[in-house]
Amino acid sequence: MKLSFSPASPFARKVRIAAIELGLIDKIEFIPATVAPGQANEEYSKITPLKKLPVLITNDGDVILDSYVIVEYLDEIGGGALIPGYGRKRWQAKTDHSLLDGMLDSMLLCRYEGLTRPEPMRWQAWSDDHWNRAWLGMARFENRDDVLNGPFDIAQIGLACVLGYADFRFANCGWRKAYPKLDKFNQKMLERPSVKISVPPPA
Repeated sequence: MKLSFSPASPFARKVRIAAIELGLIDKIEFIPATVAPGQANEEYSKITPLKKLPVLITNDGDVILDSYVIVEYLDEIGGGALIPGYGRKRWQAKTDHSLLDGMLDSMLLCRYEGLTRPEPMRWQAWSDDHWNRAWLGMARFENRDDVLNGPFDIAQIGLACVLGYADFRFANCGWRKAYPKLDKFNQKMLERPSVKISVPPPA
């Protein structure tokens, strides 16, 4: 299998963590890819018009988009339990993951707003709104003991990637002081080899 990725992408990190946990990491060839707003990448656009990371190309040549769908595919072929199979726990895990993915999307938009948009065109209220979505999401998970102390699954992986991206791109945002339970959770997650070795390089 081949996976397009960037070490800086929290979405690609999610897939890497899952692949390690499922014992599939050695069966995946990692293909570096660069995508950025306003920059053409015609070759990558042929794989996915959305031009998002990551993309998995299976051994049969099928293209699988979206980090959650890729994790679900790996979980199935690896015989794992990262996503509950049925019932209330399944829908809760999927909902939690959707919230976490939305938080990452908002943080990424904040990053792009400050990095790539010309300064006279920046919209602070828009950026603040997106940051607030991520911040309030952290507040919600601060009070989710079922996630923080539950089994290692897609929600815990997603939360670890959110906190890792906050450290990577918004190092001075103060999430540890504001959310001590998340800080404790993050320290526990970093004891797992899959989480520790996938930490993004220094920004």
